[in-house]
Amino acid sequence: MTNFFIAGTDIGVGKTYVACCLLRDLKQRGIQAGPFKPICCGDRAEARLLREAAGISNSLEQLNPLYLRACADPAIAAGLERKEVSLPVLVESYRQIDACYSPVLVDSMGGWETPLNKENTMADLAAYLQLPVILVVKNQRGAASQAMMAVRAIRERALECRAIILNHIGEEWDTASVTNRQLIEDCTGIPVAAELIHGQEDIDSESVLGY
Repeated sequence: MTNFFIAGTDIGVGKTYVACCLLRDLKQRGIQAGPFKPICCGDRAEARLLREAAGISNSLEQLNPLYLRACADPAIAAGLERKEVSLPVLVESYRQIDACYSPVLVDSMGGWETPLNKENTMADLAAYLQLPVILVVKNQRGAASQAMMAVRAIRERALECRAIILNHIGEEWDTASVTNRQLIEDCTGIPVAAELIHGQEDIDSESVLGY
């Protein structure tokens, strides 16, 4: 089964929330997927949520090889601890999870170009892994513009944006949130495979991932 890189247009759009929904649905369908959270900053709460959603017993160190205590971009957090964010090390950790589970969902951190060190961003990690991308977009005013910029950046890395997930993280609706889905599909040419309302935890993983 194809592995996927779950990216977001920004921080706080619900990437981990979406990844957990996908992992739970896969498990209910009898597919044992594995999560991979390459970097956590501030705490490891997201890695714990992913492990729980997948229903696996791997250590946090296996699922989240780089944990940085400061709640900041990895480039800053790593510097504060005098650590190095090494893409080859992260890729090797990914391969170890990939050897145990199929599929693997890689839950990225921050936005597409979140700085990892002076030379690399999260987009470089995605390029190293060469995985199709699931793009999570926060359902708000300006979502279409953010989605278009992210899709363009993904394609510039010669990667495929397989599907978009529109995540509504608030209870209130306005004209933008009601019309964003069609606008995003029209402007990007990529289907919105799922639209999650506030608090929705169920998702059709087959429609998103294609299996």
